[in-house]
Amino acid sequence: MSDKNIELDYAYLTQSALRQVIHDVLFITAELGHAPGEHYFLIEFVTKAPGVQISDNLLADYPDRMTIVLQHGFRELRVEDDKFSVVLRFDGVHDKLVIPFEAITKFVDPKTEFALHFEVEIQPVEAHSDKDTAPVDRSKKSDQQTSDKGQKDKDQQDSADVVRLDSFRKK
Repeated sequence: MSDKNIELDYAYLTQSALRQVIHDVLFITAELGHAPGEHYFLIEFVTKAPGVQISDNLLADYPDRMTIVLQHGFRELRVEDDKFSVVLRFDGVHDKLVIPFEAITKFVDPKTEFALHFEVEIQPVEAHSDKDTAPVDRSKKSDQQTSDKGQKDKDQQDSADVVRLDSFRKK
């Protein structure tokens, strides 16, 4: 193969490197057992992306995207090379979520106004439920997550092939 046939995909390489930042932040958080200092993290992900595992009840409430908050009350944060898992409380019931880094569309640390946005071009597949999780009463709001309702149009306008950081920097 001639090196003339090799194309460098800088957008992919950049997103891959920035996803490593998320990995490292979550790894530090897992090692500490809590978010460092006053930091907390908002993580939005595609719920039907390959490898995502959430309960059927959460999937029914968030069929496209879901945002979780890692601040207080999360348990069993485990970070692997390609995904992380965490137990969060929804309406008093603990649910385990498994989220591949490739499924993440946003990562925000509001304490520092640091944000990463990713274009996820994953063809959604039927989500894999964690059958071992307890059922969740969907008639109440969640304690640890927020909806993307009302943000869908804005997200579609904001999405791009590259990660944009300057919109969250202090001016």
